Amino acid sequence: MAMQVYILRTGTQEGPFPIEQVRQMLAAGDLLPTHHVFHEGLTNWVLASQSPALAKPGGPPPLPAAPAASGNSGLLTSSYSTDTRREFQYTIEGRPDFAFLTVQVPANQTLKVEASAMATMDTNMEMKTKMRGGLARLLTGESIFVNEFTAANAPGSIGIAPGAPGDLEHVYIDGDTIYLQSSGFVASGMGVTLDSKWQGLKGFFTGEGLFLIKCSGKGDLWFNTYGAMFCVNVSGSYVVDTGHIVAFTDGLQYEVGRIGGYKSLFFSGEGFVCRFRGQGKVWVQTRKLGAFASWVWPFRPVQRGN
Repeated sequence: MAMQVYILRTGTQEGPFPIEQVRQMLAAGDLLPTHHVFHEGLTNWVLASQSPALAKPGGPPPLPAAPAASGNSGLLTSSYSTDTRREFQYTIEGRPDFAFLTVQVPANQTLKVEASAMATMDTNMEMKTKMRGGLARLLTGESIFVNEFTAANAPGSIGIAPGAPGDLEHVYIDGDTIYLQSSGFVASGMGVTLDSKWQGLKGFFTGEGLFLIKCSGKGDLWFNTYGAMFCVNVSGSYVVDTGHIVAFTDGLQYEVGRIGGYKSLFFSGEGFVCRFRGQGKVWVQTRKLGAFASWVWPFRPVQRGN
């Protein structure tokens, strides 16, 4: 069987396509050397120009990939998951600025979606609203309700638009656990259990919320960010500003603290950080709302007296 290749252009994963078809797309200009590809033999997405499988016979060798970061932790070369496991077929468009999720729901199956996130859907999609998280969810400042969309008697599709401008990620959970910031949940399969985890007073002092969303079970999970997103493989220890954390896996222990002394805390603008230890992944967003609000503040309209 010919090698199969996934491609990523305009933020949307496509494929797989036979290798010869992808070579033809490159030759015709439908696929650019700067678009990303993934295929057998790779461990992550690479530029098409860096793929050894797509190099022209007799032509120059592919461009070398960027060297891996040194140390115990390293950034992934792409923010997007290469895991092909999935419960539902889906596409994500508009990455990384205004990501929009479309999920294909098989007949009589159900998808959980964050309240107010549905943008479009087929006419056979039926919705039920259920409470999730109780008082704990209420204290996060998010809706205590989640909507369940069922494709009645026939397959249907649903378009989902998170409230924050930014990126989306998909993770397939299979017995493991991922923790999300309280505003990060977008959608999931019915096999994924959503619970609230109390952070204690450290959540109060960070300003990022008292609760995390604990996602466990089995099935698809989608979460969103403010800004773009990348994933860090942690092996040992790693430090992330609390306002930039989107999600992290269960294998990591964490504690919240400050950088430097109290003068640094109040005058450096850095605030609190989260120190992760262990083995796992951390998803990081490239912007945080508080910093943006501070940047916009001097430009606000000011009413002046006569």
